[in-house]
Amino acid sequence: MSRMLVLGITTLALGACSWGIRLDAGGQKVRTAWSGDVTGCIDKGRVTVSVLDHVGPVNRNTLKVRDELEVMARNEAASIGADTIKPLAEPRDGEQSFAAYHCGRSNTSTRIEQRDADGAATQTYPIKDPDPR
Repeated sequence: MSRMLVLGITTLALGACSWGIRLDAGGQKVRTAWSGDVTGCIDKGRVTVSVLDHVGPVNRNTLKVRDELEVMARNEAASIGADTIKPLAEPRDGEQSFAAYHCGRSNTSTRIEQRDADGAATQTYPIKDPDPR
């Protein structure tokens, strides 16, 4: 029984390693070009990011891993002067590469602030790009 408890605590502790991944001020100005349209943009390079995709024998939620990869890529792209990223491939083993571009348009995400039942502020982002240019 104590062995299972130690394994459970270790798994939770390792899973907590990526809870601190947050979109920083620079990353908020970087959009993701899911449609792949980067016509007229200047290539700023490539960004490769990685997170834990499993903890021991347990796989992490695929959507959570993808979200964390995108957040990290947006933060990193801002540091090289890019305002747009485009995924180059699907995530593999917790790693994903993105092309980084400077498109020169206002690419900030449209953030919608709402309040939950307890009055705490939550932020949501639209699924589709608000600027389809």
